[in-house]
Amino acid sequence: MQIERPGVLRLVERAEPHPEPNQVLVQVHACGVCRTDLHLLDGEVDIPQPPIVPGHQIVGTVIGRGKRTEAAEPLEPGTRVGVPWLGWTCGRCRYCLSGRENLCEFALFTGRDIDGGFAELTVADERYCFAIDQRYGDVEAAPLMCAGLIGYRTLRMAGDARLIGIYGFGAAAHIVAQVARHQGRRLFAFTRPGDVAAQDFARRLGAEWAGDSTAPPPEPLDTALIFAPVGALVPAALAATRKGGTVVCGGIHMSDIPSFPYRILWEERAVRSVANLTRRDAEEFLALAPEAGVRTETVTYPLAEANRALDDLRRGALQGAAVLVP
Repeated sequence: MQIERPGVLRLVERAEPHPEPNQVLVQVHACGVCRTDLHLLDGEVDIPQPPIVPGHQIVGTVIGRGKRTEAAEPLEPGTRVGVPWLGWTCGRCRYCLSGRENLCEFALFTGRDIDGGFAELTVADERYCFAIDQRYGDVEAAPLMCAGLIGYRTLRMAGDARLIGIYGFGAAAHIVAQVARHQGRRLFAFTRPGDVAAQDFARRLGAEWAGDSTAPPPEPLDTALIFAPVGALVPAALAATRKGGTVVCGGIHMSDIPSFPYRILWEERAVRSVANLTRRDAEEFLALAPEAGVRTETVTYPLAEANRALDDLRRGALQGAAVLVP
């Protein structure tokens, strides 16, 4: 499934991809559908050189590899791997050299710059392929590769906050909630007004309180995590956060943040964003997830029905995560 231009995603036949040096050829077993894929399709996130095959929550098996020039241990054919959004970094810029490769000046992203997993086959940089615990099936593991990873990085920005508020209870939130509860944190969930099903879902995953995003919580939050791409939630979350608290925006794209009175930012509250992920994030989270008992709620779609999956995501018709199966 190929994005040819904004608004156009269609099924095409392509020649088998060939791995370049330090790349592996991966047979795709499952690929999660992310809101970033929707932003790419809708033209809200730029695609530098269309057409592109989207999809960056890939689980598959290595079936070949290109010439090796790196010293790291090679991935052998038959190895099951996960492939995330961050697909390549230079290793030389100020960000890579300071342990912030997620901000690499020259980074390439799976499904935006590198053809992704809405396909039967794909190629990936060996450095950005990660082992998947055998306790997870292919479909169950796919959402871990972005919803899980970005959610985990967002939660890390909360520091040691005990009471977490999550705005937007979709794919990332339903994974983060399980990690937060495993860590002994308290959890409040904020959903679209009137979305009773999502609120019930959040309570099943350990939320003490779940309600509309326009409603004040029963007590102030230590930290708010925002996964919904709605800028108006930033001042709402600030108003719900106690002194010294932090509002963390976990998405790659968000509508404009409206102006708000300084008094809701005052008293050392902070607003920050999360960009991409690092290999350290992936290694830590993929080790933690099975130990924390993280389970993903998924709805599967045939690869050719990717447009339907994205439409369901756009309409908020999913609980958990959509996953394409070739």
